[in-house]
Parts: sequence; structure tokens; C-alpha cells
Amino acid sequence: MRILITGASSGIGREVALALAADPGRQVLALARRSEPLETLAQEALNKYGRATISWLEFDLTSSDDSILLEAVEALGGVDILLNNAGLLINKPFEQLSEDDWRQQFDVNVFGPVRLIRLLLPWLQQSASAHIVNISSMGGFQGSSKFPGLSAYSASKAALANLTECLAEEFKDRHISVNCLALGAAQTEMLATAFPGFQAPLSAADMGDFVAWFATHGHRFFNGKILPVSVSTP
Repeated sequence: MRILITGASSGIGREVALALAADPGRQVLALARRSEPLETLAQEALNKYGRATISWLEFDLTSSDDSILLEAVEALGGVDILLNNAGLLINKPFEQLSEDDWRQQFDVNVFGPVRLIRLLLPWLQQSASAHIVNISSMGGFQGSSKFPGLSAYSASKAALANLTECLAEEFKDRHISVNCLALGAAQTEMLATAFPGFQAPLSAADMGDFVAWFATHGHRFFNGKILPVSVSTP
């Protein structure tokens, strides 16, 4: 099973990559903007499991050249699971959010996943168990509690959730499942940015274990679903 995950250098993404790498039948390609934490992640997996199950690629969803990603996926032999985990959060009151703040968050949180799905679609539709998992937030989940300062972030995550439903319908005849996890509070740097001083009921590793399980098994049970994964919000 070949899995590509974005935003793997820290937080939940890092823990998901480690959890996925525990199975010797999986190959994980970890993407992030910074190479140093990715190298550390790959070495940790090697030390922990005794085998090189994580490869990595320094890649910026908004600016890196398509060709370097395509080469890495070719070397992997294709992709069965795409985990769109990378995210950007800017915490500011609405009237202080600039147009650039809005654009940056939508570029990473919406257009980043769109870009990867378009690039990887030829491989995904060749897989017998293709699964696209979009990582959203309870802030983007319709009917959930909303919080000051997170309007642009929450709107971008709501767009990602709606995209999930659209693509599940569009790809269903290609046997590609598309689901979205709207994550609640887990202790990460991003949570600290959104809610300074708040202590989450779950660790990043707790959430990472669940996301890893869902990525590899959820396509058997769900398609086109936006699933809240939340003990508290925040």
C-alpha cells in the first residue's frame, strides 16, 4: 500500500506518518515544506521499526514544481491513498484579515489539495483501493461551534469539506473513495495558535493513530462523508 501524506513535518501529520509506517506492507511518502524535520521523521521510523518505510520530499503546495512530485510518486510506484493533511491557520479578527491572509489560507487548505488530486488522479484510478482523505476541522463543519479570529481558516476548511462531497460523486465510477475528517481539538502547534493556553483532551499521537486507521480502512465503509472526529471543539 502506497500512501502520500502532506504536512508531515509536525503535529498530527507527523504522527499519522509514523503510525502508517508501523505496517511493513506500507510505503509512506511524507511531504512538507522543510526537509530537516522530514529527515528526522524518516530516521525515527527507521530506528523504531527497523526498516525504511518512510521516504520524504520537500515540497511546497503553493510553489514547488510539479515534476519533482511526479518523479517521487513514480519512484514509489504509484499512490493508493492520498492524505491531504497540510493546513495553514492565521488567527486574526475579521476586520484585520487582509486579502493576502485569505488567499494564503485558501491556497494551502483548498487549492493545495485540488492540485495534488489533479496530479495524482492517473495513479489513484489505477489502484484497487484508492482513498482520498481530506483533513478538515470542526471549524469548517456545518452547525459546529465557531470562534472569533478563525473566519478565513474555517471558511477554507468548509470549502474542502464540500469539495469532498463533490469529488466522491464525480469519482465513484472510478472506484476512488473520497472522505473528509473534521478534526476537533488535539494538542498541536496549530491548536496553540488558534487557542493559546488551551489543553486539548487528545494528543497529536492519539489523533494520528485514528487518522492512520481511517486512511487505510475507511474507504470500505464510507464515501463522500464528512465525519466529525471530536471530543471537544476546542
